[in-house]
Amino acid sequence: MIELCNSGDLVDGGEAVAFDVVYDGRTCRAFAVRFQGQVQAYLNRCSHVAMEMDFRPNRFFDTTGQWLICATHGALYRPDTGACAGGPCNGGLIRIALSEKDGVVHWHTDRNTQPLDFPS
Repeated sequence: MIELCNSGDLVDGGEAVAFDVVYDGRTCRAFAVRFQGQVQAYLNRCSHVAMEMDFRPNRFFDTTGQWLICATHGALYRPDTGACAGGPCNGGLIRIALSEKDGVVHWHTDRNTQPLDFPS
């Protein structure tokens, strides 16, 4: 587990906390958000076209705070699962495991997502 941020840094439907990961050998941006009290994290890569989704740095929610939206083509994703909810999607978002304990959000690395300084 890697400490990602303080729990208070993530507000329901608010700004994300961005971080870098190595995913399948490539450096990628990822983001963590809070939705309905739960923390979630995904690669910052739209399933429609592999490009970053935020319309402003760390902004992924639509104006209602109910959907994650790709700023380029308008694909909508469920914040709790990353599943496609509408628009031009080609599958869902790639989830990154998180947990929250004692006021801290932790990122759980696995064989596909590692920190940048992970030894090869």
